[in-house]
Amino acid sequence: MKGKNSKSASKIFIIFTLFCFILIAFRTSYLALSTNIDGINIKEFANDRTIVKTSIPASRGTIYDVNGDVLAQNVSSYTLIAYLDPERSKNQKKLYHVEDKVTTAEKLSTVIDMKKEDILDILNQEGLYQVEFGYAGKNLTEMEKEKIEALSLPGIDFIEDEKRYYPNGDFASYTIGYAKKNEDGIITGELGIEALLDSALKGVNGEITYQKDRDGRKIAGTKELKVDAKNGDDIYLTIDSNIELFVEQALRENFGKYPSEWAVAVVADAKTGKILAASQKPSYDPNILNIKNYMDITVSTPYEPGSIMKIYTYMAAMEKGTYDGTKTFLSGKYKLEDGTVINDWNPYGWGDITYDQGFYASSNVGVINIVNNFIDKNILKDYFKKAGFGEKTGITLANEQPGKISFTYESEVYNAAFGHGITTTPIQHIQALTSIANDGVMLKPYIVDKVVNSDGETIYKGEKTEVATIASKKTTDYIKQLMYDTVHSSWGAATATMYRVPGYDVIGKTGTAQLVNANTGKYYTDNYNSIKSFVGMWPKDDPQIIIYISAKKIIYGTSKPLYGSVKSIVTNVSKYLNILGTKKDNTIENITIDNYLNKDVTTVTKEFDENKISYLVLGNGSKIIDQYPKKSYLLNSNEKVILLTYDTSYKMPNLKNYSKKEVEEVCNMLNISCSFKGSGYVNKQSINNGSNLNRTTKVEFELK
Repeated sequence: MKGKNSKSASKIFIIFTLFCFILIAFRTSYLALSTNIDGINIKEFANDRTIVKTSIPASRGTIYDVNGDVLAQNVSSYTLIAYLDPERSKNQKKLYHVEDKVTTAEKLSTVIDMKKEDILDILNQEGLYQVEFGYAGKNLTEMEKEKIEALSLPGIDFIEDEKRYYPNGDFASYTIGYAKKNEDGIITGELGIEALLDSALKGVNGEITYQKDRDGRKIAGTKELKVDAKNGDDIYLTIDSNIELFVEQALRENFGKYPSEWAVAVVADAKTGKILAASQKPSYDPNILNIKNYMDITVSTPYEPGSIMKIYTYMAAMEKGTYDGTKTFLSGKYKLEDGTVINDWNPYGWGDITYDQGFYASSNVGVINIVNNFIDKNILKDYFKKAGFGEKTGITLANEQPGKISFTYESEVYNAAFGHGITTTPIQHIQALTSIANDGVMLKPYIVDKVVNSDGETIYKGEKTEVATIASKKTTDYIKQLMYDTVHSSWGAATATMYRVPGYDVIGKTGTAQLVNANTGKYYTDNYNSIKSFVGMWPKDDPQIIIYISAKKIIYGTSKPLYGSVKSIVTNVSKYLNILGTKKDNTIENITIDNYLNKDVTTVTKEFDENKISYLVLGNGSKIIDQYPKKSYLLNSNEKVILLTYDTSYKMPNLKNYSKKEVEEVCNMLNISCSFKGSGYVNKQSINNGSNLNRTTKVEFELK
């Protein structure tokens, strides 16, 4: 019995053992065939432990000016290090550590911005394998590295890195912006074009993937997967470095003499909307990031524009068809219904003057009367918006602001008409001014000329873009004449005569916006606490270039740095772009007008003939009793001198091809009434030349 049980037990054991063997074999087979155990992918688990991924950094794109000159680029930079451990030189034929520390300190101090004593303090530190030299030893250029290498100093070495470099320093820095390494060590745009177009500039990093052994070495015979980096796009701006230089130099020179809290200047191509230069002072050097103000005034800091807004108040009235520049108003003061008194800059005014003269004199009272008599607040508000104010232009510059237009109260309407109580940006004025240069067609300003990818393909091209037609040619011709007279009139009240540039018929308008006293909430009344501006273009008949310049809190409240800068910019830009001067003036110099009163008319006209100056003599007298222009006026060669002599009876002169301003002066001298149709120069006159004149004579002139 016992034997049977023992035999039975043996069978059971064998069967159990065989079952376990089969189970183990099955499990082994399962493991061999399976890719997933307990939710874990075996292959991925194994790969994760052996796969190495190495990033291939993309090269950041370069920023160029319109001519292909580099404005921003990536360059190699170097960090200076010194090895102090003598073990580096053990059993070596030459030194690989700093042994002579005094000599090393003396020689390094001739290259890096650090005193030899401070360098020596760093080299004398004990127990360190290597040392660096702080800020003075970082971001060294290739040239600085070569200078140090030429010293042949044992133990001196470099760590190579990459940085963003701006070869022109504080040159158009608010436009270009800057880029620097972030926490991940990636060069990233922080301001300006660098920030706004960062995604295009930085490109896409590549990657190398391979398997490694336990020692971290690539396993021989395994496949390497490589995804090439896509380098960043190159950005070409519309900025012309030569014109930018003219602007930078002008601001530096003029505001160096007459400092201000800030100054900004923009130069644009009137026919395309291209921004040719944009400068702001104080500026900063993106290589050292000495930034005091992070706002680009050109687009990001709206402020009250002052009287340059009168341009668009006048244009609104002209477009409605109600404007009559020959009508008169009483200048000086205007009292609103709420009791508010608005003054001209000359609170005594100039008596009864025409609305055209009101523009030359920049009369606040004049534009109030325009709002009351020719348009209304809704027309004015709509026209300001039509001209692009209160909205972003859409230019490719970071943080553009729309400004603000408010027309809730009566006083706000009138204030807005002469540029107070509303805020605008320089770039908005550039855009609006293009309409005057292009017979009413307003162009969008742009600053990116093209974008070129790493394969050399142009993937974007900037182009002239028409925003809207905001005025007729009749209106723009008229406003150009008013802007011309504002600069070139001999009338003492004209506000922009200091902006004349010899040889170039610059047209323009000045503006002064008083700042608000934060304590009282009221406007300051002095010249210092203000923002002064000038907008202009040239040549008059076919403007090629637009200029905007503005400054806050100029010392002494003077406008000298503004018109000094404008004269410099206009002259240099015109020569560079070969923009011809005024008619006929390419062969003669401009003449400063003398005082001819009581002089012999024959002597004076002989002098004019010798200097090829055009003139008109009224009357047959021998002595001059009145003149236009007045003494000290800088006469452009397409202008005429008008001389009045005493006579008992005057004849109607032939005034064909005379300017409106010249005709007005003739009419005033002869004491006759005149009216105008159209704009430009005289094409027809209602009374034939040689006709007798008297106090009741009325002459109508057709301008073309």
